[in-house]
Amino acid sequence: MRLTILKKYDKQLGFVFLLLIVLFIFLAMTNKSFFNWAYERHQNLLSWYIRPLFIIPFCYFAYKKSWAGIMGTMFMVLTSMFWFPKPAEVSDQVVEFLEMEKEYLTGEWTLPKVLIALLIPASLSALATAFWKRNLWIGVAVMVFIALAKMSWSVAFGGESGKTVFVPAMVGLLICILLIYIGFRRMEKRKNN
Repeated sequence: MRLTILKKYDKQLGFVFLLLIVLFIFLAMTNKSFFNWAYERHQNLLSWYIRPLFIIPFCYFAYKKSWAGIMGTMFMVLTSMFWFPKPAEVSDQVVEFLEMEKEYLTGEWTLPKVLIALLIPASLSALATAFWKRNLWIGVAVMVFIALAKMSWSVAFGGESGKTVFVPAMVGLLICILLIYIGFRRMEKRKNN
């Protein structure tokens, strides 16, 4: 019964999560206190390791064609940066990288910067489309692109400190590919039986 209700209102719930995403981004970009509070907690490397793992439910909900699941997962990704407490100690490289990221986000938005930022929704749309259409290999290729793009951007704009994202990105990518591959095969097998 509950599942039927959720399916019935899937698009509406997806829209609610989209509004929450927009509200969160607006709050983060207009409220300096909130922005700084969130970034203090984002220094906790647990948030760096957990964020790539949200690709797993994202792909699952795309496979299940659930707008609410996809948008809900994206909302969780955004808020996960402050789920963990501010760490007692932070490496200089992490502080330097996050300072660059903060300056990047709060600095002037030029056309090249906007185009780079548009890669995020474009690549996530491509990833969702791949699993919506049940194409595992295109989905994996997009996941690899996302990880490589994040690492490239991090080094291009953060220099040496940008390399701090390499281990979390690669560990997350490998875990995601493995678990998504296993889950995809099982769901396809069930569907075909």
